[in-house]
Amino acid sequence: MKHPVLQFVHRGDIVRLSDVPPSRTLLEVLREDLQCTAVKEGCGEGDCGACTVVLGETDNGTLRYRAINSCIRLAHSVQGQAVWTADDLTTGMVPVATAARPKAASQPASASEPAPASAPAPGQDRPALHPCQQAMVDCHGSQCGFCTPGFVMSLFGMYQGKVLKGAAMDRATAQADLSGNLCRCTGYRPILDAAQRMAELPRVRVDEAAVLRQLQSIPTEPALDPGSNPDYLAPATLAELLAARAAVPLAQIVAGTTDVGLWVTKQHRQFERVLDVTRAAELRRIERYPHHIAIGAAVPLQDAYAALVADRPQLRKFAERFAGLPVRNSGTLGGNVANGSPIGDSMPLLIALGASLVLMAARQGRLVSRELPLESFYTGYRKNQLAADELLAWIKVPLPTAGATSAAPSVGAEYLKVYKISKRQDDDISAVCLALNLSVRDGLITQARIGAGGVAATPARAWQTEAALEGQPWSRASLEQAAQVLTQEFAPISDMRASADYRRGLLAQLPLRYWEEFEVSEPVRLEDLS
Repeated sequence: MKHPVLQFVHRGDIVRLSDVPPSRTLLEVLREDLQCTAVKEGCGEGDCGACTVVLGETDNGTLRYRAINSCIRLAHSVQGQAVWTADDLTTGMVPVATAARPKAASQPASASEPAPASAPAPGQDRPALHPCQQAMVDCHGSQCGFCTPGFVMSLFGMYQGKVLKGAAMDRATAQADLSGNLCRCTGYRPILDAAQRMAELPRVRVDEAAVLRQLQSIPTEPALDPGSNPDYLAPATLAELLAARAAVPLAQIVAGTTDVGLWVTKQHRQFERVLDVTRAAELRRIERYPHHIAIGAAVPLQDAYAALVADRPQLRKFAERFAGLPVRNSGTLGGNVANGSPIGDSMPLLIALGASLVLMAARQGRLVSRELPLESFYTGYRKNQLAADELLAWIKVPLPTAGATSAAPSVGAEYLKVYKISKRQDDDISAVCLALNLSVRDGLITQARIGAGGVAATPARAWQTEAALEGQPWSRASLEQAAQVLTQEFAPISDMRASADYRRGLLAQLPLRYWEEFEVSEPVRLEDLS
């Protein structure tokens, strides 16, 4: 087998590497092959953010920027993209001819606040530091310094994606976008100050025209010699992808590798062949139909959840808590579903929404498909119904019913809440994830769909609890009765995240919290206190 040539744009040049094994991570390539030592390896799990870099990818003739964790991202996945590290932020930048923006209204005034930086002197091509770096200096945002390059890169992603597009950089936005970066010195306040400060400094931008010209010269799928047998396959179309799946059924399927990457860094697994689904153009789309949306299996989690939140705004907080932003930028909804972890947060929600899966294969010269409810997909712990030649292609999610609301239930309204219980508020794995979706008509619960995670060997639908609710009055007594059924329907285990008793206690209490958040005039919500 042959390693395909890996090509990406870095520091204004096209990097070409010919000896990159399929299991080698982007972090390893950057640090060991390109000597970009500002990229740090902290946890090796995508949890701490020290390894954060920013990728630039063509999107309708422009660049789209995503901060991602390089420690669990396979190097070949960045073929045909641009890569920035904290070492690179004054390379290829040009000044923006605008005045410094006023200070955000939510930022507190300080007598010791540094004066605004002056504009570059005449003839000066670029500042010594990028605004996101200068803001960290101005606000004393670096303490021990180990996490600083990762924070800087998350700030750079915010700068490119929000500040230069005129979005307000308030405290809440900064906190949400930095949720994937941890500071062990507990220095978050000055880092959040820096997030707001960078919007006030003289602006610079990436020379996107130059980067786009370089990207256009790189094939998204490497050209291979006739008869070569590549060990990293990344077909550009769905038909080619399914043909490769049929031809190489034992290849490791990957998408954003936010889970598979841990098999490399923690279990030291090496893959003989890899099949990457993220280049297939058809699977990178979100399509809207009269009664549902279809989310391609290669759509990043950040985009998939944005589509769900557009239809159901009450999911916004849950979407932000799914994982840190770099994980959501890399991981895909299809990968999360196909991986089938019992503590995956997408599946309980999708079960409660009535989602179905479209599985596809190439057989006898044509593409074939079948559809099944998500809750029927799993056959055991990390086992599913995929045949050896099949791939998960689409997740179909019904649109909300008419009158769907996050307020008290009305006639025919969808009544949806999803709860993620974890030790940390941000960037943590659930002990229990419970999604409840009831429909109420004339004071009676006419339909119930409940998805649960962390309480069984697979993500599960609470069939018995649903049956106990349907036809009952919309009342606290009905929810109390359902909570008792729920605690008996599952037999959770004890592990590092929670004991079995704690999980059963959550199952007993969350339906009551669900009731109170709609019926109590001023319920206390955890997200309002964070």
